[in-house]
Parts: sequence; C-alpha cells; structure tokens
Amino acid sequence: MNRVCVVGIAGGSACGKTTIVNRIKENFGDDIVVISHDSYYKAHDELDYDDRAKLNYDHPSSFDTDRMVEDIKNLKENKEIRVPVYDYTIHNRSMETIKVSPKKVVIIEGILILENKDLRDLMDIKVYVDTDADERLMRRMKRDMIERARSVESVLQQYAETVKPMHEQFIEPSKKYADIIIPRGGENLTGIHILQEHLKLMLEKEEFEQQ
Repeated sequence: MNRVCVVGIAGGSACGKTTIVNRIKENFGDDIVVISHDSYYKAHDELDYDDRAKLNYDHPSSFDTDRMVEDIKNLKENKEIRVPVYDYTIHNRSMETIKVSPKKVVIIEGILILENKDLRDLMDIKVYVDTDADERLMRRMKRDMIERARSVESVLQQYAETVKPMHEQFIEPSKKYADIIIPRGGENLTGIHILQEHLKLMLEKEEFEQQ
C-alpha cells in the first residue's frame, strides 16, 4: 500500500490559498490531488434560491465535513472516492460528483479545515495562510464580482454579516493548530519554497523507508 501524505491549507477567504496550491502543483505534477472543503457545502434542496442565498456559508455547520473526513480516510487507504460538486450560481450542490484517485500527496484546502479536529488528525502537514484583512476583502470583491457575478453591495453585506465575524470566531483561532504559517499568501515565495522543500523531504523519507 502506498503512503498518502495529506496537507491541509487553511486561511481566511481570499487569503491566497489557491495561489499556494497551484505553486505546489507545479512542483509535484501527477503526484498530487487537490480537494476543496467548498465542494462539501451541504445540499439545501428544501430551500428556494433566495433563502439559500441568505445562508451563512462561513460557519462550520454549513459543511458536510463528516463526509470529507470519510473521503480522506479512504484516500489514505488507497481507495477511490467521489467528491461532490457545489454550484455557486445556484447556491446548492449539483447532482454531479467527481471521481478522485489516491495520490502521493492529497491537499485539502478551505477556510475552516483546521477548525475540525477529526480533519486535522488526518493531516501530515497543517498550513495557515495569514493575509491582511483589507487585502482579503479587496481580493474577495474582485473574485466574486468577476467569477460569481455578484454586486459590490452584496459582497460587502455578506462580508460584514458573516465573513468577518466567522473569521474572527472560527478561522483566526484555528491558526494555533498550524505547523507552518505563511504570511502574505501567494506573494510569500520564500514561505512557499519552505513548504515545498518540507514536503519533498517527507516524500523522500517515505520512499527510502519503503525500499
């Protein structure tokens, strides 16, 4: 059985997690698979669109984290999984799933992945991306307006009502569980390099011990 190394990358909304994940993917190629906690938003077929849009998507209860925990356990046991697909345009889970095969490196990324102990316990490396709140808000506005067709007013309202308070209550406190903290997100090339080198050493050690 091949050893699967699980890396958790957490941090506030628009902190630069995706940039860091992409840089790691460039280094490890086909040996890596990325799973987003966002894929595990709970389905709310019982609600209409307007009611779904009002839900707090930054609270731990909005995620089906138990399913993600089971999926990561299966990957660590070298079993294939089916990851749910979340459709932001309708604020609901779609009917599709994506087949994911185990790889040497599994990256889990999401704002709240370090908040959950069961998920943390499956990680070999825990990373927190620490970016200034004003910078995160500007990035979020740009992303949501371009990629998700949101208005400035709706982005700011959501930020004030749920994003900021949930960050202060759940996300920021989870930083204490991180093994590595990367300030300034994707701009911190030195921090990303240190993470890449640490991951390489772990994989080389594992390969050596298997010989």
